Amino acid sequence: MTDSPLAVVILAAGQGTRMKSALPKVLHRIAGRPMLGHVLAVARALGAKRMVVVTAPDAEQVAALAKEWGAETAIQDRQLGTGHAVLAARAALGEFPGNVLVLFGDAPLLTAATLGKLVNRLQAGADIATLGFLAANPTGYGRMITDGDALIRIVEEKDASPDERKMTRVFAGMLAGNAATVFDLLGKVGNQNAQGEFYLTDLIAIARGRGLKCAVVEGPESEMLGVNSRAQLAEAETAFQTRRRHELMEQGVTFLAPDTVFLSADTVIESDATIAQYVVFGPGVTVRKGAEIRAFCHIENAEIGANAIVGPFARLRGGAKLDDGVDIGNFVELKNAHLETGVKAHHLTYIGDAHVGAHANIGAGTITCNYDGVSKHRTEIGANAFIGSNAALVAPIRIGEGAIVAAGSVITEEVPPDALALGRARQVTKPGRANIIRTRNKSRKKGA
Repeated sequence: MTDSPLAVVILAAGQGTRMKSALPKVLHRIAGRPMLGHVLAVARALGAKRMVVVTAPDAEQVAALAKEWGAETAIQDRQLGTGHAVLAARAALGEFPGNVLVLFGDAPLLTAATLGKLVNRLQAGADIATLGFLAANPTGYGRMITDGDALIRIVEEKDASPDERKMTRVFAGMLAGNAATVFDLLGKVGNQNAQGEFYLTDLIAIARGRGLKCAVVEGPESEMLGVNSRAQLAEAETAFQTRRRHELMEQGVTFLAPDTVFLSADTVIESDATIAQYVVFGPGVTVRKGAEIRAFCHIENAEIGANAIVGPFARLRGGAKLDDGVDIGNFVELKNAHLETGVKAHHLTYIGDAHVGAHANIGAGTITCNYDGVSKHRTEIGANAFIGSNAALVAPIRIGEGAIVAAGSVITEEVPPDALALGRARQVTKPGRANIIRTRNKSRKKGA
């Protein structure tokens, strides 16, 4: 990476009319994260000292997301082209002493590795570095006329000759240069074109006219997708998921059926973990070494310890934390619950707002009754406790270490350590009564 400080300008003022949405285009999500968030994340990974997001007027939601990521905002008061949008950031950056990199808020797949090459090309002697790629279908893109890696000019498709249109090296839209130079060049760009707009690409001709060196850095087409429609949003989602699964497999994670697993942008899965079919990871999930996530689980905002087992058909959410070796089975839901080492809850259980001590056993059908209609309440279950099947633990409640709660109990009072708690009505059995009831009911039905 170049030693010069880096500022990143992200263009996010587009209307996104093809999305047919009240939500600003750059806030539509890829892998659970707004597209603009992906671009801000890669800017941060590049070590940017300043980040400026160029927004449309009254784009409060976009500005709020930028602030969350530590970025400033600048307003493009009118939609007058990409060059005009970059100039809107000039006042925010002031006399920034380093380089500026221009990105787009609707291009969420770019990596720090590719953009790092672009910025480093400045250190290698280029005054302006541009990002291009070899397009399988170049239709709609500006063609890059080059001599080696030197950029001669960019020709918009409508202005290209038949031979130029056959060229497949196209301009991705991203460029970098010394901040003062870029803004000075943009100040000289005119809008004498059919759209009456100021194009970022026009600064290349002005730069070459001054004898400045303009270079092309080539990146993979798979990173260059700009999202302008719902179909392209789905395409970007697929591309992100495919890339991220491959990265995790390279790091030692096993996916039994990779295409059926969906990850969030911040999902962390350590080596030797195994992920089965049809698992969905929402935001905020960490899976430690050797853990096994079985089929059809939905997990978000949760930490799963080493060698733990989850599922199949389990749901973890809202701050669930499993220590090493916890075993969560089918149709178990956890919310804001911490289960210590070796806890077992094998089936049909809800544990919410709870702490469960090491090696406790939670029987089938157990419910922590944590909500009274107004407030949430805590359940504390001690180490080595045994909770029998179909128990209802009415919070706030404490079950002591080694205690046993009998099956079918409703527990409303504290259970001391090593105590047996029974909270169920006494059984009454009346021999022969069942046949009398059946006969009576059939008679009633016949007479109805």
